[in-house]
Amino acid sequence: MASPSDKLAQSLLILKTLQDQGRVALRASDLSRTHRERLLKNGFVREVMKGWYIPSRPDEPAGESTSWYASFWAFCASYLKARFGEEWCLSPEQSINLHTGNWNIPPQLLVRSPKGGNKPTGLLHGTSIFDMRLAVPPAADTTFVNGLRVYSLPAALLGCSQAQFAANPTEMRSALAMVTDASDVLGRLLAGGHSTIAGRLAGAFRNIGRERTAGDIIGAMQAAGYTVTESDPFEDQSRFVFSPRETSPYVNRMRMSWAIMREDVLAIFPAAPGLPPDPASYLKQVEEIYANDAYNSLSIEGYKVSAALIEKVRSGNWNPESNKDDQNHRNALAARGYWQAFQRVTQSIEKVLGGENAGTVADNDHGVWYRELFGPGVTAGILKAADLAGYRNSPVYIRHSIHTPPNKEAVRELMPAFFELLQQETEAAVRVVLGHFMFVYIHPYIDGNGRMGRFLMNLMLASGGYPWIVVPLERRNDYMAALESASAEGDIKPFAALLAELNSKAR
Repeated sequence: MASPSDKLAQSLLILKTLQDQGRVALRASDLSRTHRERLLKNGFVREVMKGWYIPSRPDEPAGESTSWYASFWAFCASYLKARFGEEWCLSPEQSINLHTGNWNIPPQLLVRSPKGGNKPTGLLHGTSIFDMRLAVPPAADTTFVNGLRVYSLPAALLGCSQAQFAANPTEMRSALAMVTDASDVLGRLLAGGHSTIAGRLAGAFRNIGRERTAGDIIGAMQAAGYTVTESDPFEDQSRFVFSPRETSPYVNRMRMSWAIMREDVLAIFPAAPGLPPDPASYLKQVEEIYANDAYNSLSIEGYKVSAALIEKVRSGNWNPESNKDDQNHRNALAARGYWQAFQRVTQSIEKVLGGENAGTVADNDHGVWYRELFGPGVTAGILKAADLAGYRNSPVYIRHSIHTPPNKEAVRELMPAFFELLQQETEAAVRVVLGHFMFVYIHPYIDGNGRMGRFLMNLMLASGGYPWIVVPLERRNDYMAALESASAEGDIKPFAALLAELNSKAR
């Protein structure tokens, strides 16, 4: 008779076969009742709704949302196809979000289908799908994004109401900036005789500085005999100048967010005292704060460290080859890496105190910080040297967050633009707050983004003569909640206020 472990192994083999096929949403019919109940009992699958499951980790704590948020979009794509076949499409508004790279998990996903029930279907962690009984657009007006049927970008722009422009200006302006020529929307406007929509889009394009596109829309519609009244659907003028050569929605969204958020930061974070007259004294203070900073920063990331361990690895009194599977050894590796990276950050601070541009220094040096942070793991054989070669090459998800970091291709577009913003920013307060936030929003690495973001923040603090800020472990929940508000809701004020409070205590 097979042992319980052998039986579980058989069930796991079935699950692995399904996952190897790219299956994320699992139907009850995909697994026999015996295998399904065994996997559920041991935490390897999780029920989303009756008859539907997703793979999960047995060590995931109760209430943990990470596996669901990581599975959300793929699950929805599979579920909607199984329920509606080919007769469904995400709403124009949600289509705009995905076209512009906003993959944050919505509380309610709006879907159109002639088979819709006009009611919500509850999912995990307060999310749901609302299927509206509406016709779907013709095939020419739809496309697929990561397996999800969405409106094409021009069709989505026509399908969005005026209220959508005012409610979500960042996404709508990013979408407009992706349109390279008026012909992308004109065919649909003329074919449908959409004179009101034409006036709205012309006003929207003029709002972002695309005068030629706005003029072409008005001219073509009038030439076809339509009366068009131009109207700007946005509530204010864009505070960001769109380059006609920059069509990346990720970069444009980041630049717009920077322009909007910096005003809130300047209203909350204190003015910079200026570069210290005695750089040596400032560097000495940085050196003295190391132990406190290392303890709190590593503890925030879940490592178990103590003052004794921090001092041990600082002195080099450790053996990276021993006890590779021991959690205490992993803590020691993390602490040693932090010490090595801290030394490199201190060298970067010295350059900034000497008058070098903080954004340029961060751009040139952050790769070195990262390699030092995880170098001990390579020495111990836990990581491969190739793991430290650059930015991530796979998706990453943040625990308890509805924010989905940009894909690997977008990371490579965003990072040069991010450092350009730091280089051009004239206010140190903005570099401090938005430098940290935007870095962790992009999440360029598989691991270590929080530590790297705090290193970057402290380099920017030095550029304004502010003291080094330690984010204390007891404020971890406040810190993570403030970052979530900025990432998911676009509200930077809680994060700016928290850092301003910590800055006042550090003085």
